[in-house]
Amino acid sequence: MAEQINTTSCKPNLEVFSETLQRLAETDRNIVAVTSDSRGSGKLVPFGKRFPKQIVEVGIAEQNLVGVAAGLASCNKKVFATSPACFLTARALEQIKNDVAYSNNPVKVIGISAGVSYGALGTTHHSLHDFAALRAINNIIVAAPADNWETEQAIELAAKTELPVYLRFGKKPMPFLKEASEEVFAFGKGRVIVEGDAIAIIACGETVQPALEAAALLREENIAATVVSMHTIKPLDAELLSAVARKCKAVLTVEEHSIYGGLGEACASWLLQQGICRPFKIMGIPDEYTVTGSQGDIFRHYGISKTGIADAARALVQVAIQ
Repeated sequence: MAEQINTTSCKPNLEVFSETLQRLAETDRNIVAVTSDSRGSGKLVPFGKRFPKQIVEVGIAEQNLVGVAAGLASCNKKVFATSPACFLTARALEQIKNDVAYSNNPVKVIGISAGVSYGALGTTHHSLHDFAALRAINNIIVAAPADNWETEQAIELAAKTELPVYLRFGKKPMPFLKEASEEVFAFGKGRVIVEGDAIAIIACGETVQPALEAAALLREENIAATVVSMHTIKPLDAELLSAVARKCKAVLTVEEHSIYGGLGEACASWLLQQGICRPFKIMGIPDEYTVTGSQGDIFRHYGISKTGIADAARALVQVAIQ
């Protein structure tokens, strides 16, 4: 199991986002980045230097950011609107709803430093609501790539997609989860990282790595876990979810988001409506004043770590076999 995680040459997904966007812009002048005083935190400084006519800076004005991006997209530009996720999906939610999704402008909304990436800056800078808010809006794909490969694939696919897309990225370096040479990435299709029949651990974004590490701990106890990178929260891969839930004795979801309205509730809703009943738990950030600290501190506090996830999985399996 441990060998599944390749930590060589791993980068923050945001760096891969920037590198991929630059590569696409070399041959496509319709690629445009729009930022809200966030080209530095969005790793877009190199993009701006190489393609000064393909980047627009609106300043700290997220609502304007989305409006400008929607206008450019309506003129057939392939627009990547980049801003901290906490502000982009709160202050500019109305513009995402109306100017992008309702108006069917295929803007690629890039939420950076998502979840609790800003750590010690506190709740004002956490985006623990974005999945919940955007899942309720028609006509927008919602995704959180887990590793560098998923990120590169997601940016390439988003540039081709004629639909609005929200992509969420954190700040930490992310390892390659497994060899992906023969895989095909698609929005709405989850990715099985390892397979087992005791428990299904469904995770997204930066929680997939600790989920995979937890599976390694469990395997030492002969508890075989399936780990799924459910990188697309909407549309959910219902076929894969149903298959792994039927195969396994229990289901655990893990996300860097509120326990309300995100990946976990999407999975629970689908499984219950299909009559697939298993011991089930949502791991995420509970409905309370979030503790302050680094992302790692916050993850450990709420059990989003290899030991915390393994403990929760072990307990669910015990319930299932009693």
